[in-house]
Amino acid sequence: MIFEYSVKTDRAQQLVDVTAKVADAVKKSGKKEAHVLISVPHTTCAMTINENCDPAVPSDLLRRLEKIVPVHDPEDRHAEGNSAAHLKSSLVGFSVMMPVSDGGLLLGTWQGIYLCEFDGPRTRRLVVSII
Repeated sequence: MIFEYSVKTDRAQQLVDVTAKVADAVKKSGKKEAHVLISVPHTTCAMTINENCDPAVPSDLLRRLEKIVPVHDPEDRHAEGNSAAHLKSSLVGFSVMMPVSDGGLLLGTWQGIYLCEFDGPRTRRLVVSII
């Protein structure tokens, strides 16, 4: 069972909490025990699961990624000028998987599911597959 959601980003780089959208898909599926694969069919954004309690964590993650892979590198040759976004997407990954038990996501106390925008603002597709 596959569900799709649109996620609008409003900055060049940001983490968007999509936990509620994923939980909605699980609820709509009616599955009590399953696995959920959350992915984005894009080459300049990614998915991750991380802390969603402290609002500083997403900005810290983006700041640290920027130190590892700066947006502007004069040696990049990709014509669109977004090589850094492609690399960040590859480093973080386009999907995450997690178990569902008793009809709910098995997230840790502080965990949330994030779409990671590296080349926005854009409207992204979030694909939630219940397996």
